[in-house]
Amino acid sequence: MARVPDRNVVLTGFMGSGKTTVGRLVARELGWTFVDTDDVIVARHGSIEAIFAERGEDAFRALEREVAAEVARSQHHVIATGGRMLLDPANADALTATGRVFCLVADADEIIRRLQADIGGPVRPLLSGEYPAAAVARLLDERAAGYGQFEQVRTAGRSPQDIAADIIERLEA
Repeated sequence: MARVPDRNVVLTGFMGSGKTTVGRLVARELGWTFVDTDDVIVARHGSIEAIFAERGEDAFRALEREVAAEVARSQHHVIATGGRMLLDPANADALTATGRVFCLVADADEIIRRLQADIGGPVRPLLSGEYPAAAVARLLDERAAGYGQFEQVRTAGRSPQDIAADIIERLEA
């Protein structure tokens, strides 16, 4: 294996794009620590659904900024962000300064398929109350420009292992 730069690897993208699954694989291959920013928030403050319900989205976004600033100070970490975290310029600045950012990309149909397969997984507050396929399509469209500023990794029709290998190859290049 070629030498990988001493920077973090940051994975962003829409919910269901594979950030956590792929991130764990990349971290294991590199021998680095894996951090999921949503998991950090949940461990400290309770479920994301409860934070949204009790404190609102603005409070959740403030917690994301705290966690982004914290993990940006780390080294040799693979960081999976919440789907909207890097659309906040402060978070994007903090994490791009400390790591290479990859945006995992899937189309709406693929995301719906993955989210439906995640029965028993976490409730997705931004999808509640709306037909999920319509919500996914709308949110993907709204976030396209923000996601487009990061290096794209297509995930549809690919295994998590293949996606992780692709990211590692890019790091070694």
